[in-house]
Amino acid sequence: MRDRPDIFVRLGHWSLLRLALLSDICVMLGQAFVNLLPLLRHGNAAVRQVLFRQVYFTGLEASGIIVTIAALLGSIVIAQAISLVGSNNAALAGRILVWVVLRELAPLLTALIVIARSGTAVAAELGSMKINGEIESIEMLGIPVDRYLLLPRIAGISLSVVVLTVYFVICACVAGFVVASIGWHVPYDEFANGILSALGVKEAVALFGKSLIFGLVISATCCCFGMNVGRSVTEIPQAATKAVMNSLILVFVIDGVITSLTSLLFS
Repeated sequence: MRDRPDIFVRLGHWSLLRLALLSDICVMLGQAFVNLLPLLRHGNAAVRQVLFRQVYFTGLEASGIIVTIAALLGSIVIAQAISLVGSNNAALAGRILVWVVLRELAPLLTALIVIARSGTAVAAELGSMKINGEIESIEMLGIPVDRYLLLPRIAGISLSVVVLTVYFVICACVAGFVVASIGWHVPYDEFANGILSALGVKEAVALFGKSLIFGLVISATCCCFGMNVGRSVTEIPQAATKAVMNSLILVFVIDGVITSLTSLLFS
């Protein structure tokens, strides 16, 4: 019985930390949106350069991993689907591929890959810049840190997650058809009709909604932990680890919430 108050205290402390993190994320995303409007209106070559570098690292360099995982996943899902429904029901196998990959696995796995690659890099990079005094130097020059450092990273990661998710879906569907065609001689017309019949407003909302929100949350979370690094070098790997773990928790929670909402709204 004595341990029960300690459990409640720890649970309350954990909840307060999560609420504080959500507050910081919302503030950072709001500030990024505010800074985005004048940037689109007037433009800034330095910010665009940072944005392009972030898109290149997060999006282009991760495309090889996305293709590999998407092809393997599409092959596995279509093999399991055909083993369940039979090779004579290619349309249903195509619909199963869309339901499994497009609604759930594509945005979720893309987010996990981005967290593992870019999330740790952003948190470590910002933390290193803060310890080395680079952020203070930027502020002393009169350059807004949130506009020059945070906005292009948030925008670049969010855009990359959306594009990579769509890329994931396309590669998975193509790989699934290749495997179904070679292994079970599934005709293209039936398979394509099954995929097209499964595509609708619900699927589009789930895909783009999840991928965009995942990108915003991942980028803002990693930026928050990177900017909160103190003066010790040992805090950099700690910030990267915390950024990854908290991003994973938020992604899975948001995935469940969006899935439930889309099911309720389009049921």
